[in-house]
Amino acid sequence: MILHLTDTHFGTERAEVVRGLMGWARQHRPRLIVLSGDVTQRARPRQFGAARAFVDALCAASGIDSARDVLLLPGNHDIPLFNLPLRLLAPYGRYSRFSGAGLNPLIRRDDTWLIGVNTTRPWRHKHGEISGAQIERVAARLRAAPPGALRVVVTHQPLWVVQRQDRRDLARNHAAAARAWCAAGADLFLAGHIHQSFVAPMPCAPHRAWVVQTGTAVSTRVRVQVPNTMHVIDPHPPQTDRRATVWRWDWNGHAFARVAETAIPG
Repeated sequence: MILHLTDTHFGTERAEVVRGLMGWARQHRPRLIVLSGDVTQRARPRQFGAARAFVDALCAASGIDSARDVLLLPGNHDIPLFNLPLRLLAPYGRYSRFSGAGLNPLIRRDDTWLIGVNTTRPWRHKHGEISGAQIERVAARLRAAPPGALRVVVTHQPLWVVQRQDRRDLARNHAAAARAWCAAGADLFLAGHIHQSFVAPMPCAPHRAWVVQTGTAVSTRVRVQVPNTMHVIDPHPPQTDRRATVWRWDWNGHAFARVAETAIPG
């Protein structure tokens, strides 16, 4: 199972939800974890320290390796906002010390490839962007994945949304990226940023690629009618009638409860 979390915004975390997530991990033990940006609220050292402790504890509860089995991406909140010298000279310094990895990470397993794309830009306050070089690099990685592997592209800012008011938060060049990556064989697109939660077909390839948009995992910064939430993805062998199954889990005030299931066609 792949656990998709996003927008933890450490500095605004809810302690009871963090505890609930740890209990869920001990029970269900995902084998891969994705945390797709806005790890912190204001990119401060103490917030990154809390996030590092959270990731390590979550991996210990799941029985996995935090260096090998977790894909981390920065969000726009993980770049210093008020410390202008740091934002200009070393925008990803604190994030990189937290993550211990690059900005466009890749996890390869026989049945799953997770391809991370850094859509943040230090010169932008909020909006994301995808460069031509990133489009080409990700397409090459998608084509290199072995036959039968679930190909998952992870960004912070989304490539597609369902509500009109969220369109302003789409990453720049999202349409070109989606077309190229669908053509290269992407199965799933995971994202955060808008604190919205849904699973839906990607319009550029509605019979193959799907969007998994996840809301904030543990932060107080929830949207109206979207509680703290996460998604769990179970890849299936290509011989089955499903490419994958996606489950949505929402915080109900006491624990994370499964509230929806989506079958990704084979």
